[in-house]
Amino acid sequence: MSEPQQLSPVEARVLGVLVEKQATVPDTYPLSLNALITGCNQKTARDPVMEISESAALEALDSLRSYSLIVESSGGRVTKYGHNLPKVFQLPTPAVAIVTTLILRGPQTVAELRANCERLYRFADASSLEAFLEELATRVAAPLTVLLPRAPGARESRWAHLLCGMPDISALPAATSRASDSGLAADVVSLREEVMQLRAEVAELRAELKALLE
Repeated sequence: MSEPQQLSPVEARVLGVLVEKQATVPDTYPLSLNALITGCNQKTARDPVMEISESAALEALDSLRSYSLIVESSGGRVTKYGHNLPKVFQLPTPAVAIVTTLILRGPQTVAELRANCERLYRFADASSLEAFLEELATRVAAPLTVLLPRAPGARESRWAHLLCGMPDISALPAATSRASDSGLAADVVSLREEVMQLRAEVAELRAELKALLE
């Protein structure tokens, strides 16, 4: 079971969403294709925001399956998809949370990353998170994180993931005004995500029930 050398942005987004939803909405995991696409195309908690089509999602799933990163199961008439990221990359839960959050939300400072990882894994302090970041950056198999040069006007440097290769530093904003998504703001975003996911699942269940009754 070998690690992929490099993923496409769509493949990384698909993988990240599967990891996220396993932790945040376990009752609906594994995900159907429709639920997966909804999670990929969320307007909140995503950087960048993407518009992934069904064909693009299926293509990404096929590619990820070749690396054993996707696990398929059948739930009634609907195929469900899960992930195998920890096993393929040999990562503990804290490292999985870091990589997933960087995939879904883009480059972040340590403070931003700690706040945004909260729902996947709660780090005791910034230093413990930094220790995992350093381990991921110096992996023997292949580095998975990198500390980016400090952008002009920025107070802190940001970390990025390397699953899609080295990020284009020139495309990053000169400075970030993003504050830590903690407290009430983070709770509101989290609830919105769950509502969107649950709505998609309810719609699918209604469709399945209607088909069975016809």
